Amino acid sequence: QVHLVESGGGLVQAGASLRLSCVASERTFSNYPMGWFRQAPGKEREFVSAINWSGDTVYYEDSVKGRFTISRDKNTVYLQMNSLKPEDTAVYYCVADGFNTGTLASEYTYWGQGTQVTVSS
Repeated sequence: QVHLVESGGGLVQAGASLRLSCVASERTFSNYPMGWFRQAPGKEREFVSAINWSGDTVYYEDSVKGRFTISRDKNTVYLQMNSLKPEDTAVYYCVADGFNTGTLASEYTYWGQGTQVTVSS
């Protein structure tokens, strides 16, 4: 059974940085797109960023462009989050195994349990 295990969340002040990590339990995921979604309280889950298998194609949600950077090393994906804002507060979910490097939740089969990111003002 495939597992995606996230780490790196926490409570920080506005302007700080955090680095999220996600490890897929099978090395075959080094050949598949991976990414991140987030869900804030009372809001729908939204796309944050995605990266293709080779790392040369990446996508970002508009509000995080220039502040977040996605990268990967085989079956591990990272999300470097700089200049964090209170509106970035959410549970962040790692995703994997989309056919395409897409921005829709329905394109990803595997989801992690989520890691909480809280940004205080």
